[in-house]
Amino acid sequence: MTAAPVLLSIVTPVYNGERFIASCLENVISQECPVVEHLIIDGGSTDGTVVIVRSYAERYDHIRCISEKDRGQSDAMNRGIALAQGRILGFLNVDDFYEPEVLNRVAELLMELPEPVFLVGNCNVIDAADMLLFVNRPARLRLQDILLAPTINPWPINPSAYFYSKSLHERVGLYDLRENFALDLEFLLRALPAAHVRYRDEIWGNFRLIEGTKTFCDKESGNNLNRIDAVLASFRKELPPLIQRYFSLYRAAVLLGHWCGYYRKPRLFTRVLAAKLRRRFGGNRVT
Repeated sequence: MTAAPVLLSIVTPVYNGERFIASCLENVISQECPVVEHLIIDGGSTDGTVVIVRSYAERYDHIRCISEKDRGQSDAMNRGIALAQGRILGFLNVDDFYEPEVLNRVAELLMELPEPVFLVGNCNVIDAADMLLFVNRPARLRLQDILLAPTINPWPINPSAYFYSKSLHERVGLYDLRENFALDLEFLLRALPAAHVRYRDEIWGNFRLIEGTKTFCDKESGNNLNRIDAVLASFRKELPPLIQRYFSLYRAAVLLGHWCGYYRKPRLFTRVLAAKLRRRFGGNRVT
């Protein structure tokens, strides 16, 4: 599987991920991508995670693992970046997974794109029973659009649906060690303005929102909203003065555009409402 030079480095930071680590490894194996390596950055797990990973690494030479205590998820991700041999990075959390053939699709697209690139697809958000809650479709990726807030314009909410040039870190720095919750958003806001951004309206990733995980608990507590607001506010201050001055007006215009779109297309409003109800009361199983 590693006969060809490595193009894609997939990094999985994990701590006590015994429940999902085998399926995570199998998901990357099933991609049958000859230009991928899979780096498992373990934070010193005390369960069977490392034993499982090493048993796979003995059979598949695209899998590498290090296991040592770290300073949290951001630190683990930065360690993976340092070890990565590919010029393109992807991050796959242990409980998430790719759609079939995604890595080969990404490798194909990357051959035509300039450096540094940030390539984004869509992401299914599912629950513990693999029921679809909603689809994240981050089509508008300009900085001023992401700063509008997720209820107005969604950003890429999970790294299983985006890939980017390793060289971007030379321009904008690594993941912030002080941030272990909104680390993805904080990095996106630094990286997207510095990259050639391309969006594809295709489902690439699957993000499990599972009770008991860090993301789920943070969301349920409401603390995530405060963190997101703080990150967005800090980056709004860095917008050009003219955009800062009229940002509230721009936000209002975008909101008005949403509602006008629903007025012109009532069926669209019905579909959006139905999707919100599925997210609240249950959804469709992802297969």
